[in-house]
Amino acid sequence: MSLTRATLRPDLAILTMSGFLDARPRVGYFYTGKTDSPALSDEIQKIKVHHYQSRPVIVEQSTSVYEAICTMFLEDCGTLFIVDKQTTLVGVVSRKDLLRASMGGQAIETTPVSIIMTRMPNITMCEKEDSIIEVAHKLISRQIDGLPIVKKVDVGSGYEVVGRITKTNMTSLLVDLAKNEGT
Repeated sequence: MSLTRATLRPDLAILTMSGFLDARPRVGYFYTGKTDSPALSDEIQKIKVHHYQSRPVIVEQSTSVYEAICTMFLEDCGTLFIVDKQTTLVGVVSRKDLLRASMGGQAIETTPVSIIMTRMPNITMCEKEDSIIEVAHKLISRQIDGLPIVKKVDVGSGYEVVGRITKTNMTSLLVDLAKNEGT
């Protein structure tokens, strides 16, 4: 081929970083046996929300702010989904909302959570069959910790909460992808 080592070195470095080649002193470069798998982005595009969803934490809109704070700590979550009497989604409360309410000097034992919640239609949500990439984009662009996974119903607000997707779920996906990539 009449190429110098200096000419090949950048190409060999790329193949080494991608895992196709390995390098050893006094041996040189050698093939690791790794084959090209489908692109990671193609694999991620196939993943739907329901693969990584978790159980939603739901409280009624008549629940006090104090009870909502207790629920959030007991369930170890960052977002509560607020429902009406027909169990349809009417609002969302985050840690920041509850902290703001508790520092406001109000009687949190008697103040209903419906006073401080983010109301419909200002709630960002997703459905079970949405792409995990679309949901990750929503989480990042809106700077929120979690989204309700909903299904359409014919009562109340028109949406029933069936799950949640959070930054923790996204981290779990990342770990699973890293494990599969290494094998």
